[in-house]
Amino acid sequence: MTVRKITSVAVAVNGGTGTGRGNGSRRAVRWAVENLMPRADRFILVHVMPTVASIPTPSGDCIPIAELDENVVKVYVQDVKLKTEEIFVPFKKFCSSRNIETLLLEDDNPAAALVRYVSEAGINCLVLGSFSTNCIMRKLKGPGVPATVFKCAPKSCDIYIVSRHQIITKSATSASTSETSARPQMLTQKDYGEGSSGEQLSYTSSVETRVCKTFGASSISEIIYPNSHAFPDIGCSTNDRVDMESNYRNLGADIETNVVDQYNSTASTKSEQSTVQAEIEQLRQELQTTVAMYERACEELVRAQNKVHMLSQGCLEESRRVNDALERKEIVGKIAAGEKAKHLQALKEVEDARKLLVKEAYARKIAEVNALRESLEKQKVVDSLLLNDRRYRTYTRDEIEVATNFFSESNVIGEGAYGKVYRCNLDHTPVAVKVLSPDTVDKKKDEFLKEVEVLSQIRHPHMVLLLGACSESGCLVYEYLENGSLEDFILHCNGKPPLPWFVRFRIVFEVACGLAFLHNSKPEPIVHRDLKPGNILLDRNYVSKIGDVGLAKLISDVVRDSITEYRDSILAGTFYYMDPEYQRTGTVRPKSDLYAFGIIILQLLTARYPNGLLVMVENAIKNGSLADILDKLITDWPLAETEELAHIALKCSRLRCRDRPDLDTEVMPVLKKLKDFADAHVKLGRDNIHAPSHFFCPILQEIMEDPYIAADGFTYEHTAIKAWLDKHNVSPVTKLRLQHSVIIPNHTLRSAIQQWKSPVTFSGRFTVKDS
Repeated sequence: MTVRKITSVAVAVNGGTGTGRGNGSRRAVRWAVENLMPRADRFILVHVMPTVASIPTPSGDCIPIAELDENVVKVYVQDVKLKTEEIFVPFKKFCSSRNIETLLLEDDNPAAALVRYVSEAGINCLVLGSFSTNCIMRKLKGPGVPATVFKCAPKSCDIYIVSRHQIITKSATSASTSETSARPQMLTQKDYGEGSSGEQLSYTSSVETRVCKTFGASSISEIIYPNSHAFPDIGCSTNDRVDMESNYRNLGADIETNVVDQYNSTASTKSEQSTVQAEIEQLRQELQTTVAMYERACEELVRAQNKVHMLSQGCLEESRRVNDALERKEIVGKIAAGEKAKHLQALKEVEDARKLLVKEAYARKIAEVNALRESLEKQKVVDSLLLNDRRYRTYTRDEIEVATNFFSESNVIGEGAYGKVYRCNLDHTPVAVKVLSPDTVDKKKDEFLKEVEVLSQIRHPHMVLLLGACSESGCLVYEYLENGSLEDFILHCNGKPPLPWFVRFRIVFEVACGLAFLHNSKPEPIVHRDLKPGNILLDRNYVSKIGDVGLAKLISDVVRDSITEYRDSILAGTFYYMDPEYQRTGTVRPKSDLYAFGIIILQLLTARYPNGLLVMVENAIKNGSLADILDKLITDWPLAETEELAHIALKCSRLRCRDRPDLDTEVMPVLKKLKDFADAHVKLGRDNIHAPSHFFCPILQEIMEDPYIAADGFTYEHTAIKAWLDKHNVSPVTKLRLQHSVIIPNHTLRSAIQQWKSPVTFSGRFTVKDS
């Protein structure tokens, strides 16, 4: 027989967690590869995933996608799809040498999604796996995806349902196909490997096909277990429908019993087969006659009930008209009495409303004029501030361009939310220049002016210092911090080694001091709103400073922590460090920064990414396994103090602002105690290390602060050698006469001594130094 060319074959697969679901998909893919793929131009694996309706939070709750930012939803949906596509991996092994396609559909109804896809994409063959052919399970659970697709798929597509023992097929129909080819076929286990083109159908399949034709059902199971569509609502009472369904079910059961019995009898001798076939034909004729009589009775019953219904509706309508006429008559009498008074009252109200409208329009016009005047005055104040403020240096565009080598990419050291950051020298000083992107200068002008105004007033040891600004090109000039961001040390990026535990304790305390300074600013507190490790920078002595306060917002009236209030504010910040209450309500408070501060502490302890970190630490403390999730590169963690710091971090990261501790009275004392503990550990280490001999002054026998070189070539403390030369003209060391009394500073030795005196020295690892 002629093998029909297949343009496209689609196989529906399901990873599934139920028993047999994965096996059913594997059977379907294996069968389709062996029987349909050689004749197909396209071979597609299709999986239907549920529609994403919510996103889980770090605390385990779910937030509907309608309440989240569109970009956040897109990122989460893309991540879910990438994970879902892993379902295709085991099925690709069956056809590793062939070119296959994978398709991921998103719908809560898999059967509807498959039928819609087959119709729209013009698929020639659709293969599905079936993990259960038990008729009792079908009755309990209802029709599954294969049964629904088998029933509703378009007639232009061949349907194959592959189960463990048989293959159910439904061939595509067209104007030229015969009635036999359009009927479903069932292939036994013997025909499993022969595909849809096999012709060795068992006698049971033929009998089932003929019975299906008689009743118009797609399989014998539909006759035995009819669904609600087999008994349309024709106006019968509930008891009548139950009786009819019961009779119809018993009738189908008898038919199937007869068919099976006759099949067993025909298996013995060929002579009995013809008798069985004759009896089946007679039974088919009787069934046709019974069904025709049943349909006629149903039609007559429907017509009778429709007639009764129409008569009842006519009586009800007539009664309603009479009641409406009586009610209208009573109402007209009441309305006529008060209509004149209401008319006069309405005229008075219209006149009052007109006068009020004129008054409100005049007041609104006056308010608009006053608001415009105040806006112009504020703009003049801001312009005057930028032109005349001497709290920072004003640079021209030419100076910035020359310093950055015309914004050369080789000078780029980072890229922020609004533009790039360049390292260069201005006024013989290394600086970091933050430049707004050209396409955002106009749009972000207000943010730039706010950042200049706020940063020009900030002076704190743990805040990045603003050195100057250029209003022409939207540039901010900061002090340059040699060791970069804290994020590089936490995640060991760019070759950064791990920080010792005592340095991490000190950094936590320093960041808390910077936050307390911002939150206690007068007259209004300053909220950072984007606190994260990337915005915490370290200088050459690993002193931490908070940067990027450009997103800060001056709060005119601080909302109490016990009140949840929504404001019309723009959400700003990084997702995993953003206060959940701020995400939900749009309300920003000083304690919004405390949530991000708690997450940063947990990252310093574990050296992990922030997503899911809160739940991980909570479970570790509950199970007594905190030491198992600490940074493995640090081997000398003080477990008691570390667990105390983790408890403070968890309190700061509570979901509601009202549940978080106060920074000044509850958090700072604990962090100060832990910082003192770390300093004591560092001092204990210093006592065991001696300074190099050339760091000591030959006169004072103490480590020098300001070393100077004398004419004899030796280096002395500046005050000591100066006092010596005022009284002597010989060398303090050699006792020989000095040729002159000029002394010069020893900058190299001074830098070495200062670096040695730092709390820690960085040379591939941290070592404690004496002060």
